[in-house]
Amino acid sequence: MKRRVLSLLSLTVVLTLALNSCTIDVNDGLGEGNTVTTPGTTESVLSGSGTLSGTITKDLLIKKGNYTLDGIVKITNNATITIEAGATFNVVTTKTSGLVVLQDGKINAVGTASEPIVFTTSTKTPGDWGGITLYGNAPIKAVNGNTQALSEDGNNVYYGGSDANSNSGTMKFVRVEYAGKKIGDGTSETNSMTFYAVGAGTTLENLVTYKGTDDGYEFFGGTVSAKNIVSYGNFDDSFDWQDAWSGQNNTNWYAFQTGTGNFGMEIEASSNIDNVAPKISNITLIRDANTNPEAANSPEISAIQFKKHGTGIFSNVYISGYKNIGNQKAYAVLIQDAATENSQVNNNKVKVEPLTYLNSDNAGVWGYAYNPNGGKTFTNATTVTKVTLVPGAWATVDGVNLLAGLQ
Repeated sequence: MKRRVLSLLSLTVVLTLALNSCTIDVNDGLGEGNTVTTPGTTESVLSGSGTLSGTITKDLLIKKGNYTLDGIVKITNNATITIEAGATFNVVTTKTSGLVVLQDGKINAVGTASEPIVFTTSTKTPGDWGGITLYGNAPIKAVNGNTQALSEDGNNVYYGGSDANSNSGTMKFVRVEYAGKKIGDGTSETNSMTFYAVGAGTTLENLVTYKGTDDGYEFFGGTVSAKNIVSYGNFDDSFDWQDAWSGQNNTNWYAFQTGTGNFGMEIEASSNIDNVAPKISNITLIRDANTNPEAANSPEISAIQFKKHGTGIFSNVYISGYKNIGNQKAYAVLIQDAATENSQVNNNKVKVEPLTYLNSDNAGVWGYAYNPNGGKTFTNATTVTKVTLVPGAWATVDGVNLLAGLQ
């Protein structure tokens, strides 16, 4: 190694820059002449203000305060990003921005009901940015039973592993607003929160996705479970999964669809007959009056759709407000193909009971997009009540209580 000596003045300048910048990388000139690229945020602590950008390759603590999130921020190299309660991020919208935790990264974002961690934008426009994406190392079953697949979020990351209990970190009392930025050819969007092969060691609790242009939450395989989650005003599906996601300890899911919205829940297993049905207790799906699907005359107006061998064991399900639109009919449960009925519904891997379906059309029957082999019927259960969630700032946006529909 060549040895070079910095003058006292030069060292002072370097240290001054390091202390006053949140995104600068210091090169001490002791290398062998190799080009050094700036990896992004390099300080161990952001203390109340600054910019989060680039690739995070060592542990970073972000204290309570107001920050800018600029561009695609990736957590990797076994680094953990820790975010304190009360941290708020204003996301740059003039470029593609998002927070991405890769397989070898981890997030520890723990807010409180009164001091949530918030990601928002100044323009307050749905589709402003790419939301939060976590990658884990849990198993998946993609198309043709493949154990790996390429992500569709624009990051081109292969996902799918062998550790069902892999841990991507913890997110509690975190709110994502105005996500769902279009990617690729302009016809696809990111979700507000996306989980690729995330394992059961990960904790997801008390989360809010607000007015994104794609799904509120989407799971691509994996085994993670989520508790106390809210999807409010998202344009596509409130909850969506594929690649045989199999979380077993989910509870208290609440969706309020308003303005624009497709299915309350869209469920598939990427055409894999052999999959483990996820379990969710306590689901409330409410569709506000005058809510329309993204595309005119679309059939995507039912509360819960199963297709491509999608499965789910749901209990204590409260559904309200799903009305026919034009010549399209809305149902509490819609089965999209005969293969799903024959292999999953008839083998008790699709259950939605007890169920209450109010202020909605086509009560008492499941819907089918084909001529069914039988057809399910149901009677509203008087024992079913709406989800109960703790109130607070975590579920309040611009003075609007997102939990008002539960009252």
